[in-house]
Amino acid sequence: MQLAVWTYEGPPHVGAMRIATAMKDVHYVLHAPQGDTYADLLFTMIERRDARPPVTYTTFEARDLGADTAEIFKRAAKDAHDRFQPKAMIVGASCTAELIQDDPGGLAKALALPVPVIPLELPSYTRKENWGAAETFYQLTRTLVDRNAEKKSAKTGRPSCNILGPTALGFRHRDDVREISALLNQIGVDVNVIAPMNASAADITAIGAADFNVVLYPEIADTAARWLERELKQPFTKITPIGVGATHDFIAEVAALAGLETPQIGNAGNMPWWSRSIDSTYLTGKRTFIFGDATHAVAAARVASKELGFEVCGLGCYNREFARDVRAAAKLYDVEPLITDDYLAVESAIADAQPELVLGTQMERHIAKRLGIPCAVISAPVHVQDFPARYAPQMGFEGANVLFDTWVHPLVMGLEEHLLHMFRDDFEFNDDAGASHLGGHGASAQEPTPETDNVIRWDPAAEKELKKIPFFVRGKARRNTENYAAERRIQLISVDTLYDAKAHYGR
Repeated sequence: MQLAVWTYEGPPHVGAMRIATAMKDVHYVLHAPQGDTYADLLFTMIERRDARPPVTYTTFEARDLGADTAEIFKRAAKDAHDRFQPKAMIVGASCTAELIQDDPGGLAKALALPVPVIPLELPSYTRKENWGAAETFYQLTRTLVDRNAEKKSAKTGRPSCNILGPTALGFRHRDDVREISALLNQIGVDVNVIAPMNASAADITAIGAADFNVVLYPEIADTAARWLERELKQPFTKITPIGVGATHDFIAEVAALAGLETPQIGNAGNMPWWSRSIDSTYLTGKRTFIFGDATHAVAAARVASKELGFEVCGLGCYNREFARDVRAAAKLYDVEPLITDDYLAVESAIADAQPELVLGTQMERHIAKRLGIPCAVISAPVHVQDFPARYAPQMGFEGANVLFDTWVHPLVMGLEEHLLHMFRDDFEFNDDAGASHLGGHGASAQEPTPETDNVIRWDPAAEKELKKIPFFVRGKARRNTENYAAERRIQLISVDTLYDAKAHYGR
């Protein structure tokens, strides 16, 4: 057994909660013990929503286990319907309540409530959050959709699609929907329903009126989209429009599904020009380690390699359901795919790869900070700072601009810090000078001396020379030099040792 300090995904009932919270007039009754209501914090504190999730908990206590917990669930479900008057309800159990086997679906059916009730069977000990969200959306769609809905295009003369996949607590889902909706309109395609985000039960019913589906987040919508393709003959998109190249491919794919000529989109954003500019030439070949959910990780690898000229030195994902996609992408960059939900394994892989940039989740942000490597967040799980008030999509042409800014700025700041270190002995810039524009004269704290082992020591002159190396590769230079010294039984590293090691490893 392993104690989890961090986790990439919560249990599947949290995924179900992401669907319910994203929608309107849908309520979730969760059979759960007291203490399992922590998931509320994810939405009200991290996503900064102005209302708590539409979830009713039974919150039974230990003393209730000797009585009738099934009766507690039935009473909670009846009260939730009477109070909130939802148009549809989903019912299920948390990972803890699953152990008492009360069968929320059967209990809710016995109540004969006057609205559709969708029971969820979410195996908490074998599945996780994204799977739970996908299964919940699939069950809602399967239950509520009108299989005989008249096609909207028959009335308007314009092809229409549904946008599937955006949820509550999703990474930039709100802004991605806005960006892709505008792009579809520009292509000449109407948006019929966006689901589950901001969708009502009636909207789910109307999904069948579209000609095809746009799947933005396969982790959430792939299962439902495949069912819609089988049952309603609605094809769906396979390309995720992250990056300029993928967005152009997405436009061509949508046009083909809609039966339209592929349009020539004039303004593809600023990223192509910026990535070719003289300011970006020093970024070429930067070793980049990428980890996140499969969709964002694979897309990020393409953008990093093909559009920014980075070298992908690591690629992985934490959701095993899409491991095949990551393995296929890893072959393109000649790297070993990393499929794991153990953040310690990810940290070890990053330390071994010694990249100059990490693209990952909130976990990798912490890992990179400890290792002294620049990092940008590209995927959930994320923290509050990755739900910005401003417009910041990841998809489409504007999303490509956001990617460029987000990924390049950590490297630019790395160069700035390097320049500050280079000039730290200058009379204006040294640490004892204080803030000249404020008339300050207090000395700032000195940079702590990096730890070394008890055998190998660094000469002060060598330490000073080491600081001239940019901080994002300084750790690698330190390790190489210490390994070089250890192999030759050198106990005091001098400037000559530093440069000898550099020559040795540079061959």
